Amino acid sequence: MEDDLDQHIAELLAANGRMSYTDLGKATGLSTSAAHQRVRRLEERGTIRGYAAVLDAEAIGLPLSAFVSVKPFDPSAPDDVAERVAKFHQVESCYSVAGDENYILMVRVASPTALEHLLAELRTNANVSTRTTVVLSTPFEHRAPSTPRVERISGGTSPTA
Repeated sequence: MEDDLDQHIAELLAANGRMSYTDLGKATGLSTSAAHQRVRRLEERGTIRGYAAVLDAEAIGLPLSAFVSVKPFDPSAPDDVAERVAKFHQVESCYSVAGDENYILMVRVASPTALEHLLAELRTNANVSTRTTVVLSTPFEHRAPSTPRVERISGGTSPTA
């Protein structure tokens, strides 16, 4: 990021993507137009990639969440697992990881039976083995990232949270 002010703006918008430019300006000491220009620059540089509504999975009929670790049946095959699992709408996130498995998927489904069907489809259509961890509760998720800021102290720098 360009400077501490850009970082602060990004953190504010990560916590509340609907924050108005006026409120953003007040929180950062900028004018409304200066806040708008900074946000537009962050968007153009790709620091801010988009804005989205965070839905309550239970309210939309998807109360069961699980992490599914996957690895291809054939380790010598091309690594196209991400492309193969992308077609499954139940897969919310796909993470490439180090360890025994190649990817960890975050999935949301309506029921244990729906999870069982998804796992069978993944194994068959994506040609992967799976290991599943069912989520019992979610104390928090979708937290805004917090990056250390640098404060100038007596000519030096000191990272702070």
